[in-house]
Amino acid sequence: MFAHAAEEVVSPRIEDRNDHGACAGVADKGGTATMRGVFPPVDGDDWLGLTDAELPVGEIYDWCVRPDCGAVVLFSGTVRDHAEGRTDVRRLEYEAYDEMVVPKLAQIAAETRARWPMIGRLVLVHRVGSLELGESSVVAAVSAPHRAEAFVAARFAIDALKVSVPVWKREVWADGSEWATNAQELIDAADVARTGREVR
Repeated sequence: MFAHAAEEVVSPRIEDRNDHGACAGVADKGGTATMRGVFPPVDGDDWLGLTDAELPVGEIYDWCVRPDCGAVVLFSGTVRDHAEGRTDVRRLEYEAYDEMVVPKLAQIAAETRARWPMIGRLVLVHRVGSLELGESSVVAAVSAPHRAEAFVAARFAIDALKVSVPVWKREVWADGSEWATNAQELIDAADVARTGREVR
């Protein structure tokens, strides 16, 4: 398990989760909605979510393993120390249009399954807040009977996430900060293959 402050460690209750395993905002004592960690779904094969907590990369991998799937491909996007034209990035700050993230992730999951119906489990989770170098900001994972489908489906899922989900990052360096230069107009997941643009 991950180290969190005592008040942040909460057992997931079914009523706190949506259909995809992401925890919904739960009111604290003052009535303010707070974001919690992401947990595997109670049922189903899609684990989708947005959180301000550390992403459970190992648990995601373990959850993807199924007896009928011989391949698991997991992509974890981590914070690096450079960006286009900069060599001194210290951290990244992510913001999202919270209410739209899981519905957009669900569209990606549906499109991925329509294109590769043989896949087993699929995970798309993103983190928001301030992330230090080396921390995981996004995970896309897919299990499938064979590696070829797992690789291509996972690649599609992360590429679709990058161009269709409303999450933005600010790069922070020693003497300033700036929104990332690769921000672009969001498109539907179904249109990802038709854009012809490389996703970074």
